[in-house]
Amino acid sequence: MSEFSRHDGREADALRTITFDADFAANATGSVLVSFGNTKVICGATIEKKLPGWMRAQNVEGGWLTAEYSMLPYSTHDRKQRDSSKGRLDGRSVEIQRLIGRSLRAVMDLKKLPGYTLWVDCDVLQADGGTRTASITGAYLAARLGVQKLIEKEAIDENPFNDSVAAISVGIYEDQPVLDLPYIEDRDASVDFNVVMTGSGQYVEVQGTGEEATFSEEQLGALLTLAKEGCREISTMQTSFLTQRLLVSNPS
Repeated sequence: MSEFSRHDGREADALRTITFDADFAANATGSVLVSFGNTKVICGATIEKKLPGWMRAQNVEGGWLTAEYSMLPYSTHDRKQRDSSKGRLDGRSVEIQRLIGRSLRAVMDLKKLPGYTLWVDCDVLQADGGTRTASITGAYLAARLGVQKLIEKEAIDENPFNDSVAAISVGIYEDQPVLDLPYIEDRDASVDFNVVMTGSGQYVEVQGTGEEATFSEEQLGALLTLAKEGCREISTMQTSFLTQRLLVSNPS
């Protein structure tokens, strides 16, 4: 029997190389280019002194955060048609942008963002698996950078984020639980999970399915353990990035 090996030579529990480049989009309030290996996503946060109509109509206190997600036509090997040319968002884009919004709102006190809407736009430059997990991870950083500008201008009194949030993929590939799957592994995985967690180790969302396959309770436990360790490592990277960018001791 041949020894298990991954396409890129990583150990089963190893992340791809993850990088964050701040201020990638000059006109955004906060922005980050996040890379998970060959997957690259621009995450931009724009903050407007404006609320959704439903909040005004219902006299809901505080502010709001919403997200949009798209894959640029050249992000995949075969050109991806723009949603605008189709006249509608595809179901996958809608699902992912809702996931991004839920993930960030889970670690926010929106009452501390009174009268503001924080828009987070995640645009995939290059897709090699894990675009939603990279988007969530980078979206938090972009939003946090944007919020800091409001704090510095004394437009809001305090940071509305009460924790950080990150996400990672895990799966069963060639009968082995693995962390952070690139496209070639994601395509052939028998089980595929996306896990969103806070910096304090709480689950926000777990999406998982057998791809025309089943998985055992033991495999489920192994996947969640891998995801927890991966998210913990990413959270440490996020904290280091924000500490350097914001020069604060507790940038959650």
